[in-house]
Amino acid sequence: MSKLVTIYGGSGFVGRYVVRRMAQAGWRVRVAVRRPNEAMFVKPYGVVGQVEPLFCNIRDDDSVRAVMSGADAVVNCVGILAESGKNSFDAVQAEGAERIARIAAEVGVGRMVHVSAIGADAESDSDYARTKAEGEAGVLKHMPGAVILRPSIVFGPEDDFFNRFANMARFGALTLWTLPVVGAETRFQPVYVDDVAAAAEAGVTGRAAGGVYELGGPDVDTFRELMDQMLDVIRRRRMIVNIPFWAANVMANGFAAVQFLSGGLVPAQITRDQVRNLRRDNVVGEGVKTFADLGISPTSLEAVLPEYLWRFRPTGQYEELTESAKNLRA
Repeated sequence: MSKLVTIYGGSGFVGRYVVRRMAQAGWRVRVAVRRPNEAMFVKPYGVVGQVEPLFCNIRDDDSVRAVMSGADAVVNCVGILAESGKNSFDAVQAEGAERIARIAAEVGVGRMVHVSAIGADAESDSDYARTKAEGEAGVLKHMPGAVILRPSIVFGPEDDFFNRFANMARFGALTLWTLPVVGAETRFQPVYVDDVAAAAEAGVTGRAAGGVYELGGPDVDTFRELMDQMLDVIRRRRMIVNIPFWAANVMANGFAAVQFLSGGLVPAQITRDQVRNLRRDNVVGEGVKTFADLGISPTSLEAVLPEYLWRFRPTGQYEELTESAKNLRA
């Protein structure tokens, strides 16, 4: 019988790519999510019955244990960028991660992969970064041989980074033909989502030794340079305006007030915690395990961005034909 892996958060951005890879590798896959009915799109990643979405709340021991029963390996892809209700950073990224590892150890799961983030730091003033570090510590406490992946900002067709800013640029007339960003000089090392999934697969199958791996793409760019690349791909001209951190904090306070007064119906466009994170570079450190230790060559931005950002061009999929026609008339 083929082996079984339980993937917590398997319908999320990174998780769905891990699910696809494990299904293609012949594993049976349990996709542990809060809303199984919204995760049915993962079932065709395998043959009939190979991929199964199941309900799970990682804040609850019994729920975590139920979907882990009989699993040979577990992968935790659950993470949040902003808190909402009971899903606080502490509950999800620290306590939730440790809960999965503790129960995995109790039931005798052989391998665990945990997706964290570059910048995880127990001493950070950012709750996001602090709880990422606490989650890592909790995982290693119970599963010392776990593979921990720390990606930089992740890009791909379903990302909430390039898609978000490309959409903002498409409606640039509403912002006086500008594209506002916070931390324009902060450096990032964007990593392709399927490369992260490949690293997770290596951890599940045992091809990767236990330890912490920092994952970044082949290029390091500032936020401003990333936006320049994105604008070039979508064929739009916008002036990139850097919002000072003090002004971003004022904006974040305002968004927080609106979110509170609306009962959470109007989400904050940026939070104070996100502003804190944008003050720090998000790149692979020195002397750490990386893609090279996994035998993976990371994919470049320029090889992937045009494949999914074309829809933000002035004439969408016909933009290149329009440009060719202009050249002919010239």
